[in-house]
Order: sequence, then structure tokens, then C-alpha cells
Amino acid sequence: MIEAETVASILPIAAAALLVLAAALTLAAAIGLWRFPDPLSRLHAATKPQILGLTLVVIAIALSAQSAAVLLMLVPVIVFQLLTAPISAHMVGRAGYRNGDFDPGSLEVDELAADVDAATATDLPGGAWHDERGT
Repeated sequence: MIEAETVASILPIAAAALLVLAAALTLAAAIGLWRFPDPLSRLHAATKPQILGLTLVVIAIALSAQSAAVLLMLVPVIVFQLLTAPISAHMVGRAGYRNGDFDPGSLEVDELAADVDAATATDLPGGAWHDERGT
């Protein structure tokens, strides 16, 4: 069996390793934001490592604190991030697509073109929009 002193000495090392890995993911995200050509491809660099990096930081904090109360406070952080990051990335990507801030040649499949064309067809003079009900 593993003794309590051994576990207590390993936890700070594990927390430090997780923080270093989270920092590496943050660096990878920053390099991706700098190197990728358009907002649609930058979204992957901004969201994918961010969620994993934040999760690693939260796990490192939980290992360092070794407290159930701290863990209960950190769980909503991860849940909130998992719920909001994909939605915000989707909305930013959709806005970038509609504004034309992307390289069409980089898309393998353009699934949004039909929806944008349909929305543009219902555009009223003066830039007003209406739906199928005419509102």
C-alpha cells in the first residue's frame, strides 16, 4: 500500500506538472491565434486548448488544496466553461462567416452557404430582415 506521506509528497509535483502542461497548451493556443490566417481557423486554436488548459489548472488547484470545499467551488467553473465556450465559438464563427472574414478555399464542405443564401433572399430594402411570417 502507498503511505500517506508518499501521496502527500507526490501531489505538489503532480499539480506542478499539470500547470506546466496547461501553460504549454496556452502557448500553443497563442501561437495558433497568431499563425492561423482567418477567424474561423483561429477559433480552434482559441477554444480547444483553452478548455483543456483550464481543466488542468482546476485539477492542479484541487490537488494542491486537497479540500472537498475547494473542489465543489471549482466544479461549476469547468461546467460553465464547457457550456459557454462552444456556444460563443459557434456564434463568433457564424458572424465571421457572414461578414466574409474567412478563406473559402480552406473549407472542405460549406454547410452554411445555403442558409446564408436563404437569409439573404429574404433581405428587405434598407437592410431590414424578416422571417417566413413577414415580421
